[in-house]
Amino acid sequence: MKKSIDISETLTVPRLVVGLWQIADMERNNQQLNFDQTASFMDSYVDAGFTTFDMADHYGSSEIIAGICKNNHAKKKSIQLFTKWVPKPGPIDRAMVRKAVETALKRMDQECLDMIQFHAWLYADPSWLDALFYLKELKAEGLVKNIGVTNFDAHHLRIACASEIPIVCNQISHSLIDRRALGSMQAVCDQYGVHLMAYGTLLGGFLSDRWLGVEAPKTEALQTWSQMKYMRFIQAAGGWKLFQNVLSTLDTLAQKHQTSIANLSSRYVLENKNVAAVIIGARLGERSHIEDHKELLNISLEKSDIDAIEQVISKLTPIPGNCGDEYRTPPFLTASGDLSHHLETIPEAFEAVTISETRAQVYSGTIWESFAGYCRAVKKGNRIVVSGTTATHGEKIIGGGDAAAQVHFIIDKIEASIRSLGGSLKDVIRTRVFVNNIEDWEVVARAHGVRFKNIDPANTLVQAKLVGEGYKVEIEAEAVLD
Repeated sequence: MKKSIDISETLTVPRLVVGLWQIADMERNNQQLNFDQTASFMDSYVDAGFTTFDMADHYGSSEIIAGICKNNHAKKKSIQLFTKWVPKPGPIDRAMVRKAVETALKRMDQECLDMIQFHAWLYADPSWLDALFYLKELKAEGLVKNIGVTNFDAHHLRIACASEIPIVCNQISHSLIDRRALGSMQAVCDQYGVHLMAYGTLLGGFLSDRWLGVEAPKTEALQTWSQMKYMRFIQAAGGWKLFQNVLSTLDTLAQKHQTSIANLSSRYVLENKNVAAVIIGARLGERSHIEDHKELLNISLEKSDIDAIEQVISKLTPIPGNCGDEYRTPPFLTASGDLSHHLETIPEAFEAVTISETRAQVYSGTIWESFAGYCRAVKKGNRIVVSGTTATHGEKIIGGGDAAAQVHFIIDKIEASIRSLGGSLKDVIRTRVFVNNIEDWEVVARAHGVRFKNIDPANTLVQAKLVGEGYKVEIEAEAVLD
């Protein structure tokens, strides 16, 4: 197996990246870390050849500590620091994006970010696209070498890539238990050349020899945020008994390869051709698994090994939803089971304007609305009617020549309009779809089917000559609030 993969002209990623999210856990309850000492604990990883570290603006002091390590180490040129930007929901402007990048640079004491990965909370709010367009500008300016995203689903990764944002990777949860990355994500990665960075491959340590043959831990006994989070994944996948069957199979194979359950679990994820690297967390100064990391990269799986693993995990219940949905829709598979430790509120994308006691309207701000004298959506009584909507954002056409990308962005705008008036996509009873080129009908219909699965509104799809160059599809919708 290759020890590294080129994912852009300026970025080579080793197959194993060291994650620093546990620094936030180590600093929980106001625990103070000695930055210089903690940074020195990273030296043993660098000396062993593990020179790429992943962190985030909300992983406690991780950026500061990693920056100290890089600046003080003799091999500083070989050290790569990846960070994330996770802004609060709401409008995003150029100044906010620049401030976020400059803050990361200051904390790391660097002149340029090797990679910054962006997280979006609410796709219905197009501010997530603004953030990526502004990051693209900062990349051209030289403050950022590479742009990635984190916890994106396939549909919105497609929108970004089709809109010519140079995304090199998507960091997502991916493990033996969580196989959502093997769905529609693969097609988008293949089409646009995006790689995956997989975290959660060890389920917070549950995929290890330590948990084989023991009873399920009580909730109050879970010691880290990672354990609290991934116990929810295990429960969603069918429970502890089925999980023990997985561990038992892995144990047999681990003995065959003279390795550990943990190593085998991470190595299996690297079988996904789209995965550039697995990210394995480190509790700096408490315990190190450097020798295990070296061993992981030397494991060679046979077809019979893979078949045995896939046979036992086929009995698990698939993790619900799309990649990243644990942060956007119930059930929230987070440490707290909701978003309370991440966010206080999520504002709606548009502001509802009260016209009368029975009528309200929302505007999305496109030039067409003021020009032609209409609004994006009207609520009259318990009925919401959404105007014909194209993939327009400001002066941009979103999605480029990718018809599916345009559909997903349009439905985001429709959803935002309905949400702002007190409803949801589940309230939609009717859609009308107009395609500019009849050859796009199937791609458009399939994208519509993905977003309205199990809602199944009445629907019409016809060919029509759309106003405006570059628009492939236009959609209108009606909803009723019960």
